[in-house]
Amino acid sequence: MSDKPRITILYCTQCNWLLRSGWMAQELLQTFTDTLGEVALIPGTGGVFEIRIDGELLWERKRDGGFPGPKELKQRVRDIIDPERDLGHTDRGSLES
Repeated sequence: MSDKPRITILYCTQCNWLLRSGWMAQELLQTFTDTLGEVALIPGTGGVFEIRIDGELLWERKRDGGFPGPKELKQRVRDIIDPERDLGHTDRGSLES
């Protein structure tokens, strides 16, 4: 077994949130290529959408008021698994004109 973090994304199949879940998984795998051990998609029902890191709840749709954007999700994951990591443009705001 890997000692790298495992992320799970529990999504509602009745709500057709598979594409959103897959997109979030891709964003995380692309950004944290060598840091994550696994990103797993778990089908559920009843409007569920939860993201966990090693079993600890990171995001819950009802609790957190909707879905995370990729920027917010990456920052939350980074803050837990690699707080010193610079996420490049994800950490910087838009440039002022």
